[in-house]
Amino acid sequence: MSQSSPDALGEVGRGRADRSPEPPAISHSLSPTDARVGSVALRQCGGYVIALGTRFAFLDWDTQAVTTILELEQNKPNNRFNDGKVDPKGRFFAGTMAEETAPGVRARRQGALYTLFPDRSVIKQLDQVDISNGLDWSLDHRTFFHIDSLAYAVHAFSYDVHTGKIACPKLLYHLEKEEQMPDGMCIDAEGKLWVACIDGGRVIRIDPETGKRIQTVRLPTPRITSCCFGGKDYSEMYVTSAYDGLDETTLAKEPHAGEIFKITGLGVKGIPQNFYAA
Repeated sequence: MSQSSPDALGEVGRGRADRSPEPPAISHSLSPTDARVGSVALRQCGGYVIALGTRFAFLDWDTQAVTTILELEQNKPNNRFNDGKVDPKGRFFAGTMAEETAPGVRARRQGALYTLFPDRSVIKQLDQVDISNGLDWSLDHRTFFHIDSLAYAVHAFSYDVHTGKIACPKLLYHLEKEEQMPDGMCIDAEGKLWVACIDGGRVIRIDPETGKRIQTVRLPTPRITSCCFGGKDYSEMYVTSAYDGLDETTLAKEPHAGEIFKITGLGVKGIPQNFYAA
């Protein structure tokens, strides 16, 4: 969440973007499209860049106008964009995934990771991805971190901040059984990674230098989907959760499913998010 601007959250299940000021006492929703919104980022010139359906677009909040930049993967009608984030040079990274065709049934390795440059050109960084998810960059901008959820792991890539290219993937951390599946991810001001564990009911903190988990924060609902730092000094962590995939019996036992949580007292701060440079 930005210190100076409202935050925007894509809601995958409803084709909707939400934002709220800080503190988030009032929220505002916008439903400009029926396509599923995978990720949203702020633009330097105002407004938002969004990954929705299988296209990159710009969103003007005041007019509710959505301007398509580029449609991708038109030969994969079951695909959609998922998580995305802006790199230190203002490029928007976002990845795709295949939707389930039935509960627990999904075509494998149909997704990819793309980069939208400020000049609106697009390159494919990774192919044959299952569920492209959490992503971030090291504080020195030399390493790119990425999650493919069905690999149950976080991978690290060498990163050329001048070209925006990634290379040389290596396994950084493989989730343990009780941690379940990795989803969203962010980095803190000490260079440590925080990973949301969907169906694991927690966020975990990983040291990229050692590849070890160094902290676990448990939440009161299982389907934890993403995390980011916010507040006036970025000392608060905001954690999202989902209620999709839970049957009525489970939902009755999980009244907090789908809520956004604020965690304080972690003793570590986050860093400001990058803006798309156009």
